[in-house]
Amino acid sequence: MHAFIAPLAFVLERLFGYPQRLVAAIGHPVMWFGALIDYCDQRLNRPYRNRRRNGIFTLAVLVLAALVPSLVVVAITRSLPLGWLIEALLATPFLAQKELGRAVDAVAEALGTSLESARKAVGEIVGRDTAELDEAGVSRAAVETLAESSCDGVVAPLFWLILFGLPGIVVYKAVNTADSMIGHRTPRYADFGWASARTDDWLNWLPARLTAVLITAACFFVPAMSPDAAWATARRDAEKHDSPNAGWPEAAMAGALGVTLGGPRAYQGEVVDLPAFGSGRHDLTRNDIRRALWLYRVLLNVTLAATLAIALLRFAGGF
Repeated sequence: MHAFIAPLAFVLERLFGYPQRLVAAIGHPVMWFGALIDYCDQRLNRPYRNRRRNGIFTLAVLVLAALVPSLVVVAITRSLPLGWLIEALLATPFLAQKELGRAVDAVAEALGTSLESARKAVGEIVGRDTAELDEAGVSRAAVETLAESSCDGVVAPLFWLILFGLPGIVVYKAVNTADSMIGHRTPRYADFGWASARTDDWLNWLPARLTAVLITAACFFVPAMSPDAAWATARRDAEKHDSPNAGWPEAAMAGALGVTLGGPRAYQGEVVDLPAFGSGRHDLTRNDIRRALWLYRVLLNVTLAATLAIALLRFAGGF
């Protein structure tokens, strides 16, 4: 029955997410990773030290802190009659499908109230400056985040859960958290976060492309969305992104919706000219966020179906 850990975890997290009571009581595993990364950052990331070496050390400590406890848990749970149920439950905090959908939906809801509240809502899920965004800018930021996070919040952790069980998803999320915190191309983190950024690129290489495939497949079940356009845009535009991975889901989403994503944006007052994905409308609206969320929910259904099919094949094959 261990073959069904991934689909069960996927269903449980989609239905219940991670309870806020647990966040208040013990925090979230990503918060624990963040605390360890911040501790190492404050003590090891200093100008007079070898920042790249210390960054590699930080990543190694983080991976061991994630891997060893998860291997111990698996050794215990897999000796129990219903241990696979426990393993599935413990894997749910490392998926983010419910929270991602809720956060993006909150932006759409806020746009129905006021632009200011929408700017605040989208500011909670993106790193760019949001104070001057118009409705199109807010909508574009929300859709871009939904597309990119469909990979590193859903498809990628599920992928590593299927391959390696609980240790796979825990280690992936630890590395992904490190990349989000220290994997930046800034003077402070270019060397210290180098190992985390490169490792995250490797771990997301195949999942990012799978996400584009899944977005394309979901288009078959959503009226007025073209799978041909989604895949053609991904193939044409994905490589424009500085990241070897982030462009794939974003370009596929742009093609599916018939819009243009990406383009210039501001970070801490500095405008960065980023590439555009897609060749459709630039003036996105609240309705485009709703359409993207519709596609996202169908994407989750397609992903669940594929995960369940893999589980059935593994169960039938006895592995």
